[in-house]
Order: sequence, then structure tokens, then C-alpha cells
Amino acid sequence: MNLKQLEYFVAIAEERQITAAARRLNISQPPLSYELRQLESELGVTLVVRGPRQARLTEAGQLLYQRATKILAMTAAARREVESVGSGMTGALSLGVCPDCAGLVPAARLRELRDRFPEVSVEVSEGSTSEVLELLEGGIVDVGVVRTPFKSEGLRCRFAAAEPLVAVMPTDLEVGSDLSCTLEDLASVPLALARRQEPAVSSAFAEKGLSPQVACVMDDVRTCVLWAREGMAVALAPRSLIRVTDTGDQFIKVVDCRGLDSRPAVVWRADRLLSPLAERAVALLGELS
Repeated sequence: MNLKQLEYFVAIAEERQITAAARRLNISQPPLSYELRQLESELGVTLVVRGPRQARLTEAGQLLYQRATKILAMTAAARREVESVGSGMTGALSLGVCPDCAGLVPAARLRELRDRFPEVSVEVSEGSTSEVLELLEGGIVDVGVVRTPFKSEGLRCRFAAAEPLVAVMPTDLEVGSDLSCTLEDLASVPLALARRQEPAVSSAFAEKGLSPQVACVMDDVRTCVLWAREGMAVALAPRSLIRVTDTGDQFIKVVDCRGLDSRPAVVWRADRLLSPLAERAVALLGELS
């Protein structure tokens, strides 16, 4: 099993058709079919079932696809990392960014990187904080931008100042004072929460002897805000996210609970030498202000 075979197999898996995969790879169909047969023979399993209109992955094929995409991504990252060490401020910078930090990245100072080094490109992978940390661990991204809480063992971190949650309130669900609201206020209205927020929010309510009315739980906090815009619930979001999210005519109020504050952070692996390009990115991202 070699990288070329994995690249060919991934193309077949994603195109769902041998002919389309060959077209994508800019090769003819016979060598592609040959490499697939060789791969299946070496592994001793059927990876792809050919149908009249499309190719379908077997269970073994689905497992190999998951592993192959990670292997190819790590190979590309290793090549990029080695090349960037020798070439200095050229090449591609790979960033992993969680949705909760979308209001902080791109930071204004990243424009300096673009202006001073126009030949540099930035590749951004988005995912939850845990997913970004997995990408960082696997060497697929150079630098991550995540939000507390997270496990920092094996990482070097630059933390920003803590920022509060804000409540995005439809008119019909407005509670609290003009600029802020308490957990007691929020206990009376349905809430839209990001999945990673739910444990901390439930714990904060429980400390006050309250129970939140969780109307919906989303993977992305920006989707919670969309539900608030439709009048279905009050969404809770980091304050910095509001500047890049269309909240419509909803009320925006700071949640008066220090226990729900969070800190964004720029993170990278402690055991890995940063390229000059990644070092400059870490310096420019600074404290994510």
C-alpha cells in the first residue's frame, strides 16, 4: 500500500465512479482500476462494489477512506512543514479555527502577513475545539485557535482575556435589564445552546438552584443565533462572535455570570518546531484582541 494507491482510492471514494475519479486524477481508467485491484489484493478485502451507475464503498472501504484522508493530509502537512523551514516566509500556513472564535480570526494583524508576504497562502480548517486539537495533534494544522475549556497538556498556549457570554434575545423573549441579564432571568425563557456550552451552562444554573429551559442544542453557536433571529429561543454566544454574526433586530445583553466566561487561545504543539511562517502567525495573532 503506497500513497499513490491511497490518493487513487480517495478519488474513487469521493467521486463514487471510476470514470469520474480517473478524470479528476487526469489519468485513464485502466491504470486506476489496476491500482484499485492491487490495493484490494494486498489487503485481502473488497473495498469498492462497482454498480451500473456508481461505485459503493464496502465497510472495509469506508474504514480505509477515513484513514486514507488523514494519512494524505498528514503527508501534505509534513511536506509543507519541511519546505517552510527551508524557505522561510513562503508557502502555506495551516490554521485550525473553532466556530466560537470566528469573531477573532482573521485578526486585523493577519493583514500584515498578507501585505508583507503576498506569496503566502493560508489554509483554514474549521471544527470544534476538540476537532482542532485533533488536527493539531495529527500535524494537519500548524496552529490552532480554540476556546476554553480544553486540555492543554503537550501544548504551548497564548491566552486572550476572558470574555463573557451574551444573550441574543428575540423581542418576545426579552428579559433582564437594558444591558445585562442574570441566570435567574434566563431561567424563564427557552435557550439555544452550542453543544460544548451545555455542561457549563447546566452547572452554572444548578449552582443557583435553577434549571435551564434548553429548547435546542446545536454543534455551531452561529446556528443558535439563527434560531434566536426566528424568535424560537434565546441564544448564548461569546461576545466577540456578535460582530461577525447577523443578529437582526434582537436584543444583545451580557450574561452576568463570571463562571460562563471563556478565554480564546492560540495553541501549537510543544514538541514541534514551528516554521518561520507559523512563528510569525503566532506573533501576529497575539492575544486575539
